[in-house]
Amino acid sequence: MVVGGGDVAARKVSLLVRAGGKVSVVSPELCESLEGRLNAEEITHLSKEFDAGDIEGQVLIIAATDDESVNRSISEIAHKKNIPVNVVDQPDLCSFIVPSIIDRSPVQVAVSTGGASPVLARLLRARLETIIPAAYGRLALLMEEFRGKVKKLIKDDDKRRSFWETVIQGPIAEMVFSGKEESAREAMHTAVDEGKMPDRGEVYLVGAGPGDPDLLTFRALRLLQQADVIVYDRLVSEEILDLARRDADLVYVGKERDKHTLPQEEINLMLARIAKKGKRVLRLKGGDPFIFGRGGEEIETLMEEGVPFQIVPGITAAAGAASYGGIPLTHRDYAQSVLFVTGHLKDGTMNLNWDALVQPNQTVVVYMGLLGAKQLCKQLVDHGMAAETPMALVQQATTVNQKVFVGTLESMPKIIDTNTIKPPTLIIVGDVVQLHDKLAWYSPITS
Repeated sequence: MVVGGGDVAARKVSLLVRAGGKVSVVSPELCESLEGRLNAEEITHLSKEFDAGDIEGQVLIIAATDDESVNRSISEIAHKKNIPVNVVDQPDLCSFIVPSIIDRSPVQVAVSTGGASPVLARLLRARLETIIPAAYGRLALLMEEFRGKVKKLIKDDDKRRSFWETVIQGPIAEMVFSGKEESAREAMHTAVDEGKMPDRGEVYLVGAGPGDPDLLTFRALRLLQQADVIVYDRLVSEEILDLARRDADLVYVGKERDKHTLPQEEINLMLARIAKKGKRVLRLKGGDPFIFGRGGEEIETLMEEGVPFQIVPGITAAAGAASYGGIPLTHRDYAQSVLFVTGHLKDGTMNLNWDALVQPNQTVVVYMGLLGAKQLCKQLVDHGMAAETPMALVQQATTVNQKVFVGTLESMPKIIDTNTIKPPTLIIVGDVVQLHDKLAWYSPITS
């Protein structure tokens, strides 16, 4: 039974329902969340003030009202009847504490401060959430499937513990985490039946996002901290590289216009070659690997070479630059479509489908187009786009060096000539750019 109908009570009800409890709520009124659960027949409701008779037949009670005297009365009655009771944020009235829970069913992790500081417990839980993969539950179920067989075959406790540690920290776990559960099951059969653990390396193709390390995904951060070798490009910031494992080998393969450290084909083969030595190789790319990041070319080679890999998407530069620049890429009143193009092709030209770019109610985002920005303005106007069409250049988006230059197709060439604009810079063309002055929210502090 939960006494109380507000948001605090709703959070407790949520935990109890997820745990399989049959929950009744005592309160004259219910908040919107609890009304939804009542309509879904997940709870029962006694629409009244609490009285002592309500406690009969209950096996656990939570008091979550905003009336201290009512909460104290519930606690006293429950203690007399030896029914476990929790009074929210009043540990002295509780016979048990509700911890903060990391749920990776069937794996459960509870964080408790014994009621001393629930806020601290929630903070610790939030940090643990970032380092415990969501797929740990599936890994636990796989281990349960083989537990009896392993125990029967490996009699020595130390050897059996070592076996499971290898499973948890090795390729089999990564297969589960990347959604390859059938491959993981096959590898477990081989490990158990033949005593042979997979010793292959793997490539992680990871998007580093637009620059701010806080925008990395949880999986990207975890893989950064376990990779043996990190192969990175020039758009990856030092702050992101600082998150890597301290003893990881860092290999720079950055490219600038007409100045390539390594040809792309050699990078592709290098990833395969290192992984075949049993190394975990993390290929770290600015933005997202599959949006002008040549990720498709790299995994083609990996597949041809028989090297396992997994792909971790990142926030692409367009999404990062637009969000931090206060320029929504689509807006009901301005643009109903968005087009991503790259500013230069393999031969260094800007030979775009201009007719496709010059369409009404469309936002055009140009990657790697800073050097050709003047030509871009001219070609768009020559192909029918109005000279007064708004245009923005977003320099080093999401970082402390971000700057947004706003103009039109007509005025932007002069803006470029009178300012020092540094790559990486993203170009946004379309009526949505008008919203920048109104919606700009990010104000980086620069020296």
